[in-house]
Amino acid sequence: MELLENALDVLPADRTAATLVGRLHDPDEGGPAVVAVRGDQLVDLTAVAPALSDLLERPDAVGLARSAPGRKSWPLAPVLAETLGGGSGARLLAPADLQVLKAAGVTFVKSMLERVIEERAGGDAARAAETRVQVERAIGGALAAVVPGSEEARAVKEVLVRDGLWSQYLEVGLGPDPEIFTKAPLLAAVGVGAEVGIAGGSEWNNPEPEVALAIRSDGRIVGATLGNDVNLRDVEGRSALLLPKAKDNNASAALGPFLRLFDGSFGLDDVRALEVRLEVVGEDGFVLDGASSMREISRDPEQLARAAVGPHHQYPDGLILYTGTMFAPTEDRGAPGAGFTHRIGDVVRISAPGLGTLVNRVARSEDCPQWTFGVRALIADLARRGLL
Repeated sequence: MELLENALDVLPADRTAATLVGRLHDPDEGGPAVVAVRGDQLVDLTAVAPALSDLLERPDAVGLARSAPGRKSWPLAPVLAETLGGGSGARLLAPADLQVLKAAGVTFVKSMLERVIEERAGGDAARAAETRVQVERAIGGALAAVVPGSEEARAVKEVLVRDGLWSQYLEVGLGPDPEIFTKAPLLAAVGVGAEVGIAGGSEWNNPEPEVALAIRSDGRIVGATLGNDVNLRDVEGRSALLLPKAKDNNASAALGPFLRLFDGSFGLDDVRALEVRLEVVGEDGFVLDGASSMREISRDPEQLARAAVGPHHQYPDGLILYTGTMFAPTEDRGAPGAGFTHRIGDVVRISAPGLGTLVNRVARSEDCPQWTFGVRALIADLARRGLL
C-alpha cells in the first residue's frame, strides 16, 4: 500500500505562498541539513543555521528561509518521493532537532471523556463501550461549553465530586492548570514517510493527530507543523502514572512534513481555524476517515505556550508543543464493542490544507529503526563538517 499517490501531496495547498523549513538527511555528508523550500528546490541553510532550533531563534528567520545563500540544493519532488518510498538517498527528517518535545493533554472535550473512559475501564478495551455509554450519559453534554479554570468549571467540579464522578483527567481538562508533559527526547521524533511505533504488548492504542507549535526560547510562537502523538490507551488506562510508558517509545512521536513559519500568509489565527483530517487505512481493508477543528480546543494555543514556557520554566533552545487532539477513534475494528486499535501495517495520514500531510506506516516500536543519532552525534557531525 502506497503512503500517498502523489509525493507532492505532502505540501500545503498554498505551498507557493508558504515559508516552509525543515531538516533533510544528506547522504553525501552523512548528516542532517537545515533546509527551506524555494519553488521546486530544497535549499541547504546549514551554513547560516547549523540547527533548525538556531534558525527559529533568529529574528529574521523568515527572511533567511526565503533568501539566505544555500550551500547546496536538492530538487524537491525526488526528495519527497525518496522520503515516502523509504529510500536511502536525500530524505526528509522530522522538522525539529534541539527543541524539547512537549505535549499538552486533554485539551478537547471529546478526548477528555475518552481518557475518563480509559481510566474507568482500567485500560480494558472490552469494557470501553459500556463505560463510554455510562460516562457520556452522566457528564458528556454538561462539559461541552465549560471554560477551563472558570467559576462555571469549579461549580461543575463540585457537582461531579459530590456524585463520585470526578477524575484526574477532568481536573486537567477543566481546572486552571493544563497538562504539559514531555513527549519524547531531543532528536527522537520521526518525520514524514517514516514508520511510527506501537510498543510491543499493547492491544489498545491509537493515533493522535495534532497541530504542533514551534515556540522560541522567549515564548513566542513562530510556526506550526503536524504531529502524531501515538498513544497506548491500555497502558495509560491502567494508571496515569504510566504516561511515560504510554507516550514515549521508539518512533512514537511523528512530526512534519515541514514547519510552516508565521509570515504574512499564515499566522496564529490560521492555526486556530485549522481543520485536521485523520485517515487510517489498514491492510485488512479497514478505513477510518474523520476530521476535527482547532476551533473546538478548550485552551487557546497562546495559553498552552504560556503554561509551557515562562518565568517558571525556560527552554533555551525552544520547544515543539503538541497541542492535543479531539480524536480518540471509537469505531469497532474486529469484535463488536472492542473499539479501534492499530494493526501493524496501518497507513496513517494526518493533513490540514495549510500544513500539508504527515503520513506514516505503523510498526512495532521494537521493529522500527533504532534511535541512535542524539545530541553528541549531532555536535560531532556538525564539527566534522566545519559547520560549528
